Amino acid sequence: MNFYGYKRPDGKVGIRNHILILPASVCASDTTRIVASQVEGAVTFNNQNGCSQVASDQQFTMDVMAGFAANPNIYGTVVISLGCENCQMDLVTKAIEERTNKPLKTVIIQEAGGTLKTIEKAVRYAKEMAEEASMLRRGEFPISELIVGTECGGSDPTSGLASNPLVGALSDRLVEHGATSILSETTEFIGAEHILARRAKNEQVRDRIYDIVHRYEKALQLVGEEVREGNPSPGNKAGGLTTLEEKSLGCIHKGGHSVINAVFDYAKPVTERGLVIMDTPGNDPSSVAGMIAGGAQIVVFTTGRGTPTGNPIAPVIKITGNKITYKNMEDNMDFDASPVIYGTKTMDELADELLGKVVETASGKLSKAESLGYMEIAIARVCNYV
Repeated sequence: MNFYGYKRPDGKVGIRNHILILPASVCASDTTRIVASQVEGAVTFNNQNGCSQVASDQQFTMDVMAGFAANPNIYGTVVISLGCENCQMDLVTKAIEERTNKPLKTVIIQEAGGTLKTIEKAVRYAKEMAEEASMLRRGEFPISELIVGTECGGSDPTSGLASNPLVGALSDRLVEHGATSILSETTEFIGAEHILARRAKNEQVRDRIYDIVHRYEKALQLVGEEVREGNPSPGNKAGGLTTLEEKSLGCIHKGGHSVINAVFDYAKPVTERGLVIMDTPGNDPSSVAGMIAGGAQIVVFTTGRGTPTGNPIAPVIKITGNKITYKNMEDNMDFDASPVIYGTKTMDELADELLGKVVETASGKLSKAESLGYMEIAIARVCNYV
């Protein structure tokens, strides 16, 4: 099975052809918004970080920025910084260049002479890239070139019964085709980590699964908090989920039944094929951002209660097993998994349909979130600002 994408000079294959206007810190985010609004094909995001961070916290931000620029869906990047933030321009460009050799331009607001001069310079850079990008044509590539992130949010019992197992079946099919599937949300492994550990490729991967779960719990306990105080969320409880362990048992279904080949830290490059884990929060936008920074060109997102979440870099396909949610939020939902609950379709039939949806989206069809222009993101945090 093949899809149609864009070959990049670093050897990767993208499914979108965006120009990224990258804010190196919160102080550059409004400027990048203005620049992106003036260039067709340009995307940006509101970076709340980039300054006033300790080293480990700043590293998360650096990895997301570098990973976004390196993501195969990006043709080239224009980085805009204020000039005095922690994430200095030379640090950001070095991090990007360590991951990719795609087109890269930079503008520093304090050195360019302020906002208007920065916008003028950055828009010219971005328009040049957009013109070059417009000359590219999609080519045919095997599905093995895809990295697919998996996420769940606004879960209810139908998530564990239908949509999550369906994504698990999709994940197994992707692995069979030689592609990569990422299982995320470490906080939602808690209580089910031993089930995942039994599927680890080797002892090292098994130990890493336990390590990321225990480390997450301890990190919250260091500040006097308990993960179960915030998870399940009020919406999860209203939907019928009663405990974190119950939620976890539904969440891990997204990983199907394949062997787990590796565990990657948040937003680090995903370099193994097959089923892998990324250590991300349960928070949807920050988890999705981490996987896309790791190289995912597309994300499949299950929801029982419904959510409009998207991302500026990669399409997010929304799947629900709740037929009421699908009817009420059809503007946001891409795929209805409820037929498996009511016996009108089998899991295999739906998995084949969902794989077709992924290939169709990878070949250029917009997801509902893309067509609506949703592009919110968050970046995982280690601690408070300094």
